[in-house]
Amino acid sequence: MTNTQLPTRDAAVVVARDSNGLVAVLTAPFPLHGGEYLFLPGGRQEGDEKLDECAQRELREEAGITAATWRPLGSYAIVPGSTARLHLFEARDLTLGPQEPAPGEDDFKLMWWPMEEALAAVSEGRFLLQGGPLALLLADRLPTAA
Repeated sequence: MTNTQLPTRDAAVVVARDSNGLVAVLTAPFPLHGGEYLFLPGGRQEGDEKLDECAQRELREEAGITAATWRPLGSYAIVPGSTARLHLFEARDLTLGPQEPAPGEDDFKLMWWPMEEALAAVSEGRFLLQGGPLALLLADRLPTAA
């Protein structure tokens, strides 16, 4: 990977949990990687967008979800050679609406999974990108504020 290929913008990934504890999981075909994979809503910041705005936009666009309650789960380097970071969030108190897919996202399918099944899919290697599995593990394991 040359420096021109390194990420330059921060990104956000969201674990959206409904009132029953189900997690919003997306799936889409990734032919370059040989099949269909799971992932969580997320993506890179646009323009001068703040991180929370990025997370909110990506959740709305990719999953058609807005959330009233947000919890940061941590921030991590995307790759060692770049200053770009991946910011993980948990979203609760959800309102469902239509997906607003960006170009190239028309085949994103939304599913609702119990956390245990999403974590099992992590251990089975069914997620393509590392941010979703890390966000799921943190959302499941980090204590919530009392």
